[in-house]
Amino acid sequence: MEKSTAAPAEKRSLLRRVARVWPYFGGSRAGWALAIGATIAASATEPFVPALLKPLLDRGFQRDSFNLWLVPLALMLLFTVRGASGFLAQFALAKVTNDGLLRLRRAMFGKLLSARLNLFADQSSSAIANTVVYEVFNGSSMLINALMKLARDVLTLLALIGYLVYLNWKLTLVVALLFPAVAFVIQNLSRRLYRLTRESQTATDELAYVVEENVMAHRDVRLHGAQASQASRFDLLSNTLRRLSMKSTAAYAGMSAITQVLAAMALSAVISIALLQSAENTTTVGGFVAFVTAMLLLIAPVKSLSDAATPVTRGLAALERGLDLMGLTEDEAGGTFMKTRATGDIEFANVSVVYKTDAAPALNQVSLSIRSGETLAVVGVSGSGKTTLVNLLPRFVELSSGSIHLDGQEIRTWDLPCLRSQFAFVSQHVVMLNSSIAVNVALGQEIDRERVVECLKAANLAALLASLPEGIDTVLGHNAMQLSGGQRQRLAIARALYKDAPILVLDEATSALDTESELAVQEAVKRLTANRTSLVIAHRLSTVQHADRIIMMDAGRIIESGSHSELLAKNGAYAHLYRLGFQSA
Repeated sequence: MEKSTAAPAEKRSLLRRVARVWPYFGGSRAGWALAIGATIAASATEPFVPALLKPLLDRGFQRDSFNLWLVPLALMLLFTVRGASGFLAQFALAKVTNDGLLRLRRAMFGKLLSARLNLFADQSSSAIANTVVYEVFNGSSMLINALMKLARDVLTLLALIGYLVYLNWKLTLVVALLFPAVAFVIQNLSRRLYRLTRESQTATDELAYVVEENVMAHRDVRLHGAQASQASRFDLLSNTLRRLSMKSTAAYAGMSAITQVLAAMALSAVISIALLQSAENTTTVGGFVAFVTAMLLLIAPVKSLSDAATPVTRGLAALERGLDLMGLTEDEAGGTFMKTRATGDIEFANVSVVYKTDAAPALNQVSLSIRSGETLAVVGVSGSGKTTLVNLLPRFVELSSGSIHLDGQEIRTWDLPCLRSQFAFVSQHVVMLNSSIAVNVALGQEIDRERVVECLKAANLAALLASLPEGIDTVLGHNAMQLSGGQRQRLAIARALYKDAPILVLDEATSALDTESELAVQEAVKRLTANRTSLVIAHRLSTVQHADRIIMMDAGRIIESGSHSELLAKNGAYAHLYRLGFQSA
């Protein structure tokens, strides 16, 4: 990773910041060539308008001086060239922008699929989605269009200044005094705009997260009468965003207003000097009108140059969010060891996990051996480290110390995709894609329709399948929310059956189900755990009492281990939990 990617954006020069974006938008060479060529053509025609006025005023009102029909013909030809150039430039810019956006989004989504999992802990899902989908789109459109408009304005300025020098170089010196002042205004106010844009992006993310939270927790908010407090929270963030927006508008409007005043001062000076020269018969009427017209035409690109700082600044700030998402987030790292199918022998040796340096460890010196084909139940009160323990196996969580071996091979030496192919997870929080049942069951694998149906039936979903007109081609919708909790849970079990991994992890898979749904899931679980190494986290006795072994955890440690009957005979923490009832734990 380049060190520059980690540098604060405010310390980078504009060219360095544009250079970060260029690899994604520089690939469309034909588009850039067409856009630049059309822009040069359009800019080169700008001085022709005042140039046509000079002969028209100096000679057009004299009898038989020249053919008057040449003026409308020249104007039609001029604006035809400008119109065609504008169309081609706009079309080429659209190609450049969309091609670059495609490459950038592809790279960002690839990063989401390969990034270390702490990315998803550090940022909310709404902030990530907002960056990938909306911010880079708005940023790329603003930046590319602003850069090309900037180029067009610069070329127009050069063309007009060249014509002004040709007409009267002394008056042009007065115009030249305008540029340092405009540059000073743009430089200072654009820095403020960039800072305000970054703050606005953060405020937008926070506001989107509040909306996301209230959408997800809409029942709890109404049940507890929290509407007023949530509305107050929303209003506070909305007002922050409004203040930042008003400050940005003030900076932008101030930049434009100051530039126009400076341009007006220069124009007033030019007109005054030109009138004095006219009185001395050194300037013709046509020459004077042509110069003033060119000067007036000069104001538009000068003003536009000051305005260009806003979209360039905002576009870069938006795109840099996406670049930082990729540049400041490391990819997951794995080893090279590969095995088609693990036997399922697992060894934890003095494993500790610390999420935060000032917090108690989630796991504290845990040592545990799990035999191939064994069903191990993990119980304990909430926060005892059960989920952290199983999440270490596919490396969803990284251990802080100790080691874990699978089939005698340390898991960090395994090829990461190969390691994760050895595990199937079924948790209480089922996540389904907005796609067909077949795609969800065969997730990541080639779809075998007959096998999908077999897995659904084995997961006790035959009745559901028969009730769906489109069968396994039925689209589930957003997270399959039209299905009941039990049906979604059994769909997750069908997915695990289809994967046919040698190691199974059940993380409280039945904790939120009613008795009837639980019985249907239990039947499916029995089929799922057959001939597999299984780790079962549960709060219900029925889920764990038939396990080969049960471990009891507390405060990140294993405090008891044995069969159900052995642990009851010990009359310790497990027996106490059993008497209280697992569900209450």
